Amino acid sequence: MAFWNRAPVDRSLPKDDRGSGSFDDYKYDLLPSNARTTVRLANSAPCQEEIQRIVDSGESELETAISRRSIEEERTDAPMDIRLFSGSRVTGVVGTIPRGLEPVIDEALGRLDRAGKKARIPASVQKTKNGWRVDLLIGQTR
Repeated sequence: MAFWNRAPVDRSLPKDDRGSGSFDDYKYDLLPSNARTTVRLANSAPCQEEIQRIVDSGESELETAISRRSIEEERTDAPMDIRLFSGSRVTGVVGTIPRGLEPVIDEALGRLDRAGKKARIPASVQKTKNGWRVDLLIGQTR
């Protein structure tokens, strides 16, 4: 991976909770290279109780409940908090987009909107040795 393709690392978070994703997984226009492309959310450690509730509910079809960033959010470089649709309810915050990958999410939401689809990115919850983590299945927005 070339150094210019890496998203900046948020060193204020523990190494095991910084999320993951790479610009190498996307074509020039931020279209995911394949249907298996994912982005793992950062800052999920403080959200373990909320993620546990999602797992306990047994809901298997999860989608993001986010909107595109406003100009003010872009200007202040605010973190992009992620909530999920679980069944018919919206969950609390389950993590944030890893620093630098916000344009990938904005482009995916715009692509879904232009296609006349709901602006929701499919998600899944994974158990890791460091607790529950949420992956956005961004490759499915192609």
